[in-house]
Amino acid sequence: MVLALSTSTSYAEDSFSAADKAFVAKVSQGGMFEVELAKVAETKATTQDLRDQANTEEHDHTLLGNKLKSIMEANGLEFPTALNAEFQARLDKLSALSGAAFDTAYLKTMEEIHHIDGAAFKQESTGGSNPDLKAFAAETHRIVLRHLGELGVTIH
Repeated sequence: MVLALSTSTSYAEDSFSAADKAFVAKVSQGGMFEVELAKVAETKATTQDLRDQANTEEHDHTLLGNKLKSIMEANGLEFPTALNAEFQARLDKLSALSGAAFDTAYLKTMEEIHHIDGAAFKQESTGGSNPDLKAFAAETHRIVLRHLGELGVTIH
């Protein structure tokens, strides 16, 4: 029985290519970072519009993270539960800012990460090997584009 479970888990893991796994590693960290930075912005941003935008980011990326986590777990793969050192350092640096400096850095950072992750979601939605992950990436790419619009970013 243990052998069957082991084989089943191995099969599930095989449904994710190395590129799929790299995609998940990248966007899971980006998503967690956006949630944590949005939490900071909800209290530090100087305008209600920015605090509202941060609330949307936290809400949407929490839901997306939970959905990605369930896809990973259903396929026998682990999902990270904490920010890596790079993203934690970025969060710490931004959290130390206040006032207009925080607002400017928050908007710039959110724009950058949405462009980077948006491209990754678009690529995975067409080039991924796992159907569940491809569908998730296509859905999430649309959300990322909406967030860029909310940030006032021109989308190319």
